[in-house]
Amino acid sequence: MSFSSLPGSSLFSSDSLRPYGWDADWEAEFAPFAGQGLLPGRVVRVDRGLCDVVTSAGVVRADTEFVVPRDPMKVVCTGDWVAVDPAGGDPRYVRTLLPRRTAFVRSTSSKRSEGQILAANVDHVIVAVPLTGDLDLGRIERFLALAWESGAQPLVVLTKADLVPDAVTLSYLVQDVETTAPGVPVLSVSAATGAGIDVLAAVAAGGTSVLLGQSGAGKSTLANALLGEDVMDVRATRDVDGKGRHTTTTRNLLVLPGGGVLIDTPGLRGVGLWDAGTGVGQVFAEIEELAGRCRFQDCAHIAEPGCAVLAAVESGELPVRRLDSYRKLMRENQWIVAKTEARLRTELRRDWKRKGAEGKAAMEAKRGRWA
Repeated sequence: MSFSSLPGSSLFSSDSLRPYGWDADWEAEFAPFAGQGLLPGRVVRVDRGLCDVVTSAGVVRADTEFVVPRDPMKVVCTGDWVAVDPAGGDPRYVRTLLPRRTAFVRSTSSKRSEGQILAANVDHVIVAVPLTGDLDLGRIERFLALAWESGAQPLVVLTKADLVPDAVTLSYLVQDVETTAPGVPVLSVSAATGAGIDVLAAVAAGGTSVLLGQSGAGKSTLANALLGEDVMDVRATRDVDGKGRHTTTTRNLLVLPGGGVLIDTPGLRGVGLWDAGTGVGQVFAEIEELAGRCRFQDCAHIAEPGCAVLAAVESGELPVRRLDSYRKLMRENQWIVAKTEARLRTELRRDWKRKGAEGKAAMEAKRGRWA
């Protein structure tokens, strides 16, 4: 049964949503809400409690007041599929979010141990890394840990390849990143010359991609190259330090001419881990494999006898930098998980106290009525 044949939706067709990623599974998830006369749509932009939602009736502006949870992990995000009011409502409201398939999450920069969702329902996480300076391999590893944890397929794109002086140097840079990113495709591209753009477009055509990276990585230029027109604002990087300015201030979902959709994001200064233990393990797959050969199952790979990881470092098989980075990310992830669990326990105790006080007040009021 197609969406257009469901009760309350006879005037609309789902065909216009298919370029945005609508499929039979989303249709099945939405079926209960179609019976209520609501419209399905995908969030293409969020701004201060309001969002732009593309529906079969066009792009509508909707208020998120009815779906503002206490949990920041459940706030409306670019890429979400939602149910919104049909025509006639002013303002229209988002009534519910459909369950997410994937979500890219990082820890917030605040002192609270909270996660921040940067994009929802993505198939590919494109990590843009500029070739205009020294490669920050540790930062790439952070991005990839979160990308693997999201449930999407990561891809590292080395931008501004035309600024690398020669092909041999470029091949070494690609090799360095490939060593840092086992199991992850690494692609060098140049928006100026068009090199590699066709390969990237073919990958992006396979679903929803989110484009991530620091300011100055060339994300907006790359997005324009994929779109075939200058849609995103672009500014030059600063000469003094090579860093970029924030030209993208919101996360925007854009349909690509060759198929697929792209979520462009602002530059990220911080890439804090968020419950990414599995992702860290995938980034450092060679260390995880070596750890399975250690004499002790709880080996910390510090000074234990029979440690296969330390043996690999001594033989030169495993670079010291990789082990140091692995330890650092594992410690950070364990810290954020512990801090999050402590915060949740505190909030739970607070709720128990509040409910206990409310129950006590209700009992006292009841006794007063019967006194």
